[in-house]
Amino acid sequence: MRMPRPRSLAGQLFAVQAALVALAVAGCAVFAYAADRAQAEDAARHEVTASAEAIADSPFVLEAVRSPDPSALLQPYAEEVRRDTGITFVTIMDTDGTRWTHPDPARIGGTFIGHTGPALAGETFTETYTGTLGPSVRAVVPVHRADGEIVALVSTGLGVDAIGDRLARQVAGLLVVAFAALALGGVGSYALQRRLRRHTRGMNAVELSQMLDYHEATLHAVREGLLLLDDRHRVALINDAARELLALAAVPGGPVGRGIGGLGLPEPLTETLRADGPRVDEVHLTAERILVVSTSPVATGSRRGTVVTLRDHTDLRALAGELDSARGFAEALRSQAHEAANRLHAVVSLIELGRAEEAVEFATAELELAQALTDRVVGSVSEPVLAALLLGKAAQAAERGVELVLDPDSSIDDGVLPPSLPTRDLVTILGNLIDNAVDAAVEAALGDGPAGAAAGSGTPLVTVVARAADGELLLAVSDTGAGLSPEAAAAAFRRGVSTKGEGRGLGLALVNQAVCRNGGTIGVDAASAQTPGGARFTVRLPLPAEVPA
Repeated sequence: MRMPRPRSLAGQLFAVQAALVALAVAGCAVFAYAADRAQAEDAARHEVTASAEAIADSPFVLEAVRSPDPSALLQPYAEEVRRDTGITFVTIMDTDGTRWTHPDPARIGGTFIGHTGPALAGETFTETYTGTLGPSVRAVVPVHRADGEIVALVSTGLGVDAIGDRLARQVAGLLVVAFAALALGGVGSYALQRRLRRHTRGMNAVELSQMLDYHEATLHAVREGLLLLDDRHRVALINDAARELLALAAVPGGPVGRGIGGLGLPEPLTETLRADGPRVDEVHLTAERILVVSTSPVATGSRRGTVVTLRDHTDLRALAGELDSARGFAEALRSQAHEAANRLHAVVSLIELGRAEEAVEFATAELELAQALTDRVVGSVSEPVLAALLLGKAAQAAERGVELVLDPDSSIDDGVLPPSLPTRDLVTILGNLIDNAVDAAVEAALGDGPAGAAAGSGTPLVTVVARAADGELLLAVSDTGAGLSPEAAAAAFRRGVSTKGEGRGLGLALVNQAVCRNGGTIGVDAASAQTPGGARFTVRLPLPAEVPA
């Protein structure tokens, strides 16, 4: 048997509000009824007192009391007053209580039912008492002669039934107002319920609580960074992964509610997050990470904002860099194998032609040239990864017609570099600088660079300095390319800045990131006298003091 679905939150609130409105209206109605009843009784006392005092003060009543037959004169007068005032009875009596007037003529001459003592003492008083006409609110007033003697008593009364009739008319009006207030409150509650139902999608409290729990669990479990910005580009929501990727854990008071511009993010990333249009898979660099950023504007009713997803590609980029290096080494080996095969064919041909001495001379010259480069690199750079990188880059450069030269001052002994300095970062730094230098030298030689072919002449040249001394590791790469303008030099390490066209400019940004990650510095200036016209990039990485240079 399927259990009935609980009432929606909007429906529950409507029921509660309707009940509260009904209780409030009922309470007010009861209070108003009690107040009206008390006021009706007070009004009745004042009315009968005023009527009795007016009759007692009448000269006609005083003269009639002195006459031989007071009833004959007073009965018509009392009935006229009763009809004019609307009270229940007017009784004028002797001091002993004998009635001279009564609404029922048969009761004239009988004894007044009620208290008269206070009136005989000269006081006016009121009471609720049951007489011949039923319960009533009555007043008893003494009639005085000129000398102050009490010669008669006047009692006027208003029946409780008459008071009830008056109260019933008031209660009818009160009920109309109460029902109108209840209807108005019900309509308002229903309108609020409809609005709340639209916002809560008709879900009940349990479903909303479950959705919030699932939302929180999903938000913190997802490995990608998730960031929600409002229409003023303030952080409305951020998950744990985004805090870690953007290094916002140390922001005082947390990033929620802060503007994007106040989070200390790189300027290109901040501009992307502030963009009005969508962005798809843009690569951005922070101080320590490579992020792939996508943004999507959203609109919900009158609210607008931006959903941002962040993916960490730091390790992927590092692996891609290592793969590129390995591919470069393989390409260098292929190139060298190709060149070796060509040289071997030449040697064989010379031997077949009977020119053995020339074949030996050709072979040994090529071997001496290749061995000299290898000996120079291995002799100066004992770090095996850097040595392999330099040999591979030298072969690649030679294939493109560029001569890669290791400066004679280069010297890195084996074991000098500490374990805290990752070889992966060294490959990133030196490999990207050499690749950029080779590209710049080739473009200048072909006349394709920004400055055309006037940047240099002769064989394109790239010079590398790798030296560990004075507590620092110095890596410098200079070329015979077209060089950099002051504006280009100032912006060289920003992501996307390149002289090679659109879609480039990540290499130097990665270099800068690796340098900053290891506490070093990087600079660019004009090339040395040996490589005029080009650019020179210099990287300085600190080495531990206890490590000998």
